[in-house]
Amino acid sequence: MLPAVVKNKIEQIWLDVIAGGVSQPTEVIEQLTYLMFAKQLDEREADIETAELLSGEPQKHIFGDSKEEQALRWRNFKGMEARELHKHFVEHVCIFLINLNQDENSAFSRYLKHATFKINEPLALQKVIIGLDDLFENDIKGLDMQGDLYEHMLGKLNSAGRLGAFRTPKHIRDMMVNLMQPTPDMKICDPACGTAGFLISSAEYIRTHYGNKMTEEQWKKYATETFTGFDTDETMCRLSCMNLMLHSVTNPQLNKQDSVSKDYMVKDTYDLILANPPFKGTLNKENISESLSAITSTTKTELLFVALFIRLLRVGGRCACIVPDGVLFGSSTAHKAIRKEIVENQRLEAVVSMPSGVFKPYAGVSTAILIFTKTEHGGTDQVWFYDMTADGLSLDDKRSPIAENDIPDIIERFKHLDQEADRKRTDKSFLVPKKEIVENGYDFSINKYKEVEYIPVEYPPTSEIMANIRELEREIGKGMDELEKLLE
Repeated sequence: MLPAVVKNKIEQIWLDVIAGGVSQPTEVIEQLTYLMFAKQLDEREADIETAELLSGEPQKHIFGDSKEEQALRWRNFKGMEARELHKHFVEHVCIFLINLNQDENSAFSRYLKHATFKINEPLALQKVIIGLDDLFENDIKGLDMQGDLYEHMLGKLNSAGRLGAFRTPKHIRDMMVNLMQPTPDMKICDPACGTAGFLISSAEYIRTHYGNKMTEEQWKKYATETFTGFDTDETMCRLSCMNLMLHSVTNPQLNKQDSVSKDYMVKDTYDLILANPPFKGTLNKENISESLSAITSTTKTELLFVALFIRLLRVGGRCACIVPDGVLFGSSTAHKAIRKEIVENQRLEAVVSMPSGVFKPYAGVSTAILIFTKTEHGGTDQVWFYDMTADGLSLDDKRSPIAENDIPDIIERFKHLDQEADRKRTDKSFLVPKKEIVENGYDFSINKYKEVEYIPVEYPPTSEIMANIRELEREIGKGMDELEKLLE
């Protein structure tokens, strides 16, 4: 969550963009996206230069050595006089950004091919660049900046939550990625990718754990085939492209696509799905893919997306997805059907219940993480349940850092499920046999299986309580007497 001082600065930058002649909120976001990307490219180039100095080995640069190309870097044009800056950005920097990836088949080229820069007032552009530079240098370092900034701007569009689509906090994404442990040889997909957060976290995990061991062929796949994302919003797709490019994914498989519609029939393709699909949305029944309706007959997005994940995974592929609590225990035929499908025809591995404050201040909905493997022949034996009560941040709207954090314990225990057999139902985590889940109508809610340990509280005798009350009364009376004397 962005601090209030940062929100105030963004508000001023937003007003400066409007003063530059951009009226529509979606266009304001797009213009800021181009500028943010130009700034981050310069930062990425600085990292490359540092790596080159430390290693002594030549690195592939974003900008050439010529004076003209170096002038395209943020640090070299940000201090220009207003008119000169506007002319330079429109005629040179924008062209550079649009042509950065020349591959016409790339997602980046598709989404930026028709991009136009619309801030037409030089002084307004200068103010926006100064404002963004101040944000980057003094306020947003170390934050999951693009997602946080975009989330804040979405509030202005009144579109955050329109279909229940809220960005997943980075520490929750990273936890899910650590649970699934992606490898360079996987094909990873998020069918509701938003700002590509799950793909970014997966890319970071692969680089951290395999970067020094990856072959040239694996790096090539990493840049082009490993990551796939879909979203129905073109602005999201554009932001995702830029975000992924900054993580060395130069040509992600990213498409504007309604992935639960009839015109999208991909199946049995991906090794890993990580997603936080839209909650509480409803779709037109005529537009829903029949293959999804065959799994669960519904128009609810939270159920349709789980059915989609099953279809998209290859046999042996795995999924970790966030669902609202209603999916865990909903009594409708559609709710029961999707849960039965996962238990009986696939292999349900884990249900991690999360506290309702995880998505604050944007939403207070209670959620859980479902982890399952596609088998098409069952295999559910025991299911691991974990009752997360803290994620390292307060569960109010402020989301301030706190000491309590279950995430390290969740990751460690999930990696050693063989050691969970003796855990009691009063513990935070425990195993539940499939038979018990079936007998409970395929209910996935942890409260159905968790035992609450009641500790008896011993109170003093009534006579002792009454004596204490009398003593308090005497002390109050004595104090009143002393006060009255002072007032005489």
